[in-house]
Amino acid sequence: QRAFLNSPPSGFNALCAPNLATPTIKNGAGYMAATTYTGTGASQSVTNTVGSTSFQPDLVWIKSRSAATNNNLFDAIRGTTNYLISNSTANNASNANTLTAFNSNGFTVGTDASSIGVNVSAATYVGWQWLAGAGTTSSNTNGSITSTVCVNTTSGFSVVTYTGTGANATVGHGLGVAPSMVITKQRTAASTTNWATWHTSIANTNYLLLNTTAASTAGATYWNSTTPTSSVFSIGTASDTNTNTGTYVAYCFAPIAGYSAFGSYTGNGSTDGPFVYCGFRPAFVMYKNTTTAADWVILDKNRPGYNVIGGNLYPDLALAEDTQTKADFVSNGFKIRVDSTSGNTNSTSNVYIYAAFAENPFNYSNAR
Repeated sequence: QRAFLNSPPSGFNALCAPNLATPTIKNGAGYMAATTYTGTGASQSVTNTVGSTSFQPDLVWIKSRSAATNNNLFDAIRGTTNYLISNSTANNASNANTLTAFNSNGFTVGTDASSIGVNVSAATYVGWQWLAGAGTTSSNTNGSITSTVCVNTTSGFSVVTYTGTGANATVGHGLGVAPSMVITKQRTAASTTNWATWHTSIANTNYLLLNTTAASTAGATYWNSTTPTSSVFSIGTASDTNTNTGTYVAYCFAPIAGYSAFGSYTGNGSTDGPFVYCGFRPAFVMYKNTTTAADWVILDKNRPGYNVIGGNLYPDLALAEDTQTKADFVSNGFKIRVDSTSGNTNSTSNVYIYAAFAENPFNYSNAR
């Protein structure tokens, strides 16, 4: 609150936000967006522009807020109109009335006449979007399996496709640093496999399933008991990650200081829940109880709440938005506010993993 009596010693700075390290990404809106929109039943473009900032997404995850419809995921490698459902084991499906374009500032959805759940008239939606290579792909030969990657090393995100061998193997991800979260799904016709998920806060002998409530489960055949490296992630012989001739898509995320964070917190069973330091004000947080069976939960800055965010959506469920749990999104992380008796958020001594993406890094976050 006042000037130093003496100058700080050499090599030291005042404890204040301007003296924090300058982040690579000063505005998360250029790499990740949580865009809300209302369905029209007619083709419409959804823009992710915030101020003068926008981007062409390579992963678009659409969920109805007002209706119990599926979580539909589209990516630039599989192409427009092709979707996978995170709350289902179903294979890749295609419908011309779903996502019809990845635009320079968002995406376009079609007429959705079959009510798949991307543009039904009067329904409300959120479209979570991430930038990888803005549609540019390349072949990656770093692994024992040649993969196709669409990657952004600045934001630490890649979309990867590969064909399984049924034997222990490695797959190049293109990030240049080790990912902290990898989500894979087989997309071969007639396959009914799970969304295998690895996170840095669980052992490399374990896995989570994005489409179920299952806790962290031992399964050495998922990741071949091997932690991802700066060039590849490993897969074993499990059908969820590596069936012979099966085609797969993987979403790989690496932590970027001031933009993304992947870690864990321990629940305390209280409405005054734990605070999780991220180093930024979050725009999006997804978390999952790894100790016992519970749903995955997603909160974002553009749905109910201002400081206290309370619009819950669930990757493993087709439920409409609810307010079962709440969290504060603050300048340097998030704080759990509601103890959910279901175990989804803050059960005593349970361990929860999270993935968080920034609105702004701590240096540039304004108080609310």
